[in-house]
Amino acid sequence: MQRDMMKQWAHFFLTYKFALDEVETKLNILNEEFQFIHDYNPIEHVKTRIKNPESVMDKLRRKNLDINLENAKEHIRDIAGVRVICSFSTDIYQILEMISQQTDVKVIEVKDYVLNPKPNGYKSLHLIVEIPVFLTNRIENVLVEIQIRTSAMDFWASLEHKIYYKYNEGIPPEIQQQLKESADMINLLDKRMLALNQEVIKHREFAIE
Repeated sequence: MQRDMMKQWAHFFLTYKFALDEVETKLNILNEEFQFIHDYNPIEHVKTRIKNPESVMDKLRRKNLDINLENAKEHIRDIAGVRVICSFSTDIYQILEMISQQTDVKVIEVKDYVLNPKPNGYKSLHLIVEIPVFLTNRIENVLVEIQIRTSAMDFWASLEHKIYYKYNEGIPPEIQQQLKESADMINLLDKRMLALNQEVIKHREFAIE
């Protein structure tokens, strides 16, 4: 019985791996075609990850839910995660549009922390999408979380994450303030680099004319 249960959990996580493979392939195709058409690639790179079983079970416990496959599928939306890193803030919405136009991708939820940053300064666009995974005997619809952010936003988020766990989630107020100020500086840098890129594009178009 225990062996059968472990096999069911293993197969459950395998479907999330397949969903990640699907999303990653789609993003690579979109990026390559965009590069071919516009001579520009909005995606710098893509990272993927799957939560380990212990993490999923801990999350179910925190939600006071029974630990079973049905609850994991219904209540844990970030088992499979994709992080898309781009150069400029405008790329974020270009990528969102390209994903949304895929007929076999269903966008379930959008949280825009770019236009509406978290109080600590965190910025990113979060999507929950549903991807069909074609198995040997059925089609399984799998949820995948996609985070889209600029390189600068990703740099700040990575450091904030390390500090958060170093202080065991209890960051002193003065460090929280410094993190917020750093996020504001990152935001200014993103805006400046976007303006610089737009200026370069204008000069290039003028030179062609």
